[in-house]
Amino acid sequence: MTIPENDEGAGGAPKGASDATPEFDPLLSPWEEYPEPAAPSAFDDGDELAAPVAYRYAAAPSQRGTEDDGSFWEAPPAAPYVQPQPAWYQAPPQQPYSDRLTEVRSALQQEAVALPRPHRRWLVMVREVAETLLLAALIFLAVRASFQNFKVEGHSMDPSLADGEYLIVNKLTYAELDLGMFDFLPFFDAGDDPVHYLWGSPDRGDVIVFRAPTSPERDFIKRIIGLPGDTVELSETSGEVRVNGVLLTETYIQGTTNCSQSCTWTVPRRNTAEARETCGSNACYFVLGDNRQNSSDSRQGWLVPKENIVGKALITYWEHGEPELDFAPNHSVGIVDQASAEQ
Repeated sequence: MTIPENDEGAGGAPKGASDATPEFDPLLSPWEEYPEPAAPSAFDDGDELAAPVAYRYAAAPSQRGTEDDGSFWEAPPAAPYVQPQPAWYQAPPQQPYSDRLTEVRSALQQEAVALPRPHRRWLVMVREVAETLLLAALIFLAVRASFQNFKVEGHSMDPSLADGEYLIVNKLTYAELDLGMFDFLPFFDAGDDPVHYLWGSPDRGDVIVFRAPTSPERDFIKRIIGLPGDTVELSETSGEVRVNGVLLTETYIQGTTNCSQSCTWTVPRRNTAEARETCGSNACYFVLGDNRQNSSDSRQGWLVPKENIVGKALITYWEHGEPELDFAPNHSVGIVDQASAEQ
């Protein structure tokens, strides 16, 4: 409200004195607000802590109520008291906030599986399918390079292997290692015969699958009788088989071993020109079928080169139209001086 300038008796202030409230006329001048005074920040001698004060602006006369007529000043709420700490006191390190997980939640968090993003799931699926197919192909090739199944056709191996019987052949049995590749190493000599068998060489009595020398597109299955350097003799009367003069005890054969053109065969020694001329390899083998009266074998005048051998019969798994698992009929046929045969 406005106060007359010269009305001292009516409670007006003397002329020239400053008013406690600004003059305001809504028609002539805008409302002018006083800036907020700065709070004191120092102690006076003998005074207590000067608390900061806040200035509350007066409202317009028409908007001010009875609660605004008392005072235009009010103190802010008192700040909480903080006890001062001495200079030597070191505040404890503050622990970063972390959610306290219970044992159950911790276990669930450790075993949780993060799912891929939705737009990348198909990429993950394609990669997993490709890895599975590649692994399956590698396993198939590894097994195919090590083992192969064959079906017996004919009766040349009766009674050891019947017609229609299935067997698995181990193709790594006669695997070789050529030590000549290490000749570049100092103080190493592979010798005159650098080729060595990893597991063992073809032995007398082994049942082998090989490519027939007369028809390489066909696979034969026979039993090894003569090794390189052996002399095989067949008796025309008794049908007995002798190797290097020693009679073989053959309990697995069927029928009588007969001979037609010749009854004596000499297998060339290993790594000789005669061996390469006879069978085209450094090692030749004399083979016979167990059914001696119904078998096409080395009695027809051919020998088996080492390179034609596919592998050694390992197990049979199908016989007479039924699944039957058994070891292949490999036998040790007599006792022969192999040292003299190899020379």
